[in-house]
Amino acid sequence: MRTLKYAILGLINRGSMTGYDLMKVFNMELVNFWYAKHSQIYPELKKLSDEGLITYETVLQGEKLEKKLYSLTEAGKEAFLNWLAKQDLLEPTPKDIFRLKSYFIESMTKEEILSQFNYQLDQRKEKLKKLEATMIEHPYAKGIIDIVTPEYGDYIVLKGAIMREITYIDWLTECINEIKNY
Repeated sequence: MRTLKYAILGLINRGSMTGYDLMKVFNMELVNFWYAKHSQIYPELKKLSDEGLITYETVLQGEKLEKKLYSLTEAGKEAFLNWLAKQDLLEPTPKDIFRLKSYFIESMTKEEILSQFNYQLDQRKEKLKKLEATMIEHPYAKGIIDIVTPEYGDYIVLKGAIMREITYIDWLTECINEIKNY
């Protein structure tokens, strides 16, 4: 399944967007749970256009710069809504390089282990701090008004990302304490 296809259809379903607009959303809003590179988005836009799921008009930005503004077709909206309604099986566990390295912990010295775990802990704490700062600014953090908005979806995913980081930090802290006491 081309999940990127549905992410793009969902974003364009919210309103017409350029490829650049899509990149900004992937890099700023979806980054905590999904990512796509420039080299993935533009070929996918071409496929979606070829499949008749999106259409575009060329718009002039400034005096010379032409951009494609993409919109959903009825077929695109139907494909997106069908995908949303489908029940999905649990995905395989995402790849985590640090956990893979931890699996081979016996090949490191105690000092190397602690260095690796403390470095990860610092990174996770920094990530958590950024997520919490984003949450403080989020309009839904002050009280939910309506769940049928793009902002509510962003809010619940952000909440999940914060919980994920807290759990990872707890795991790292527990491991560090065990390693120190070994």
